[in-house]
Amino acid sequence: MYGLIWRILPGPGFVKFVLSLALVAGAAALLWYVAFPWVDPYMPFNDGAVEVEGAPADGGGAPAPSEGGEEGTAESGGAPADGADGSEGLPGEGQ
Repeated sequence: MYGLIWRILPGPGFVKFVLSLALVAGAAALLWYVAFPWVDPYMPFNDGAVEVEGAPADGGGAPAPSEGGEEGTAESGGAPADGADGSEGLPGEGQ
């Protein structure tokens, strides 16, 4: 099949090579902008394969932050904010 396309393309070898690259680019663009968006809703890429028992029916997400403390502090159970524990970070970090 590729030999047939090569024989049908006009011109010397270099012109045939440039035309074949244009054909490949056109086929890729057609797939990228037309075929893949059309098929995307039918593909199961975003379907969850694991169902968690006791999870909310809406998909849930992260639990709401606890009251009575600033997010990222030890009181709220989160990790301390940068420098709050006296550390200066890792060597080489944007200091």
